Amino acid sequence: MAHPFICPNCGHRTSELDRNLGFTRQRKGCTKCGFAFLFELLDDYYPAPDAAFFVCDGEGRVVGCGKNSFAFTGLEEEEVIGQRVEQVLGLSFSGGDDPVATVLEWGVRALGVAVEVAGERDVAAAAKADMFPAYDDDGGLLLVLTPDK
Repeated sequence: MAHPFICPNCGHRTSELDRNLGFTRQRKGCTKCGFAFLFELLDDYYPAPDAAFFVCDGEGRVVGCGKNSFAFTGLEEEEVIGQRVEQVLGLSFSGGDDPVATVLEWGVRALGVAVEVAGERDVAAAAKADMFPAYDDDGGLLLVLTPDK
């Protein structure tokens, strides 16, 4: 049975039978752009064309920025790497919730969460956040921000 995967760098979706290359523990990379690893999705997922991708480690620090991240936030990858995703992107979730912490702690998805994103702007932009946990030993998450129209 094939499982759906998505590249956080270019947004390319693919179906694979396994997370690893052959019998090794090395993660599969993107065949389209060459990014080092893919995120496995439990269901097929279609991000919007203008969605911005951010990859975080198990502590919620940004380790990579992908497609549309600069266009949406105005932040270069060098400015955000190693920083907590909530702080560097100025994420503000309604009701004071912290779905990033929930995804990291419980390994569950959070889809369609309303969020305000500040980034480099003076005024926060409204967006929807989709968060997927990393299904590996290191943890982490994929954050996909889709601007509200």
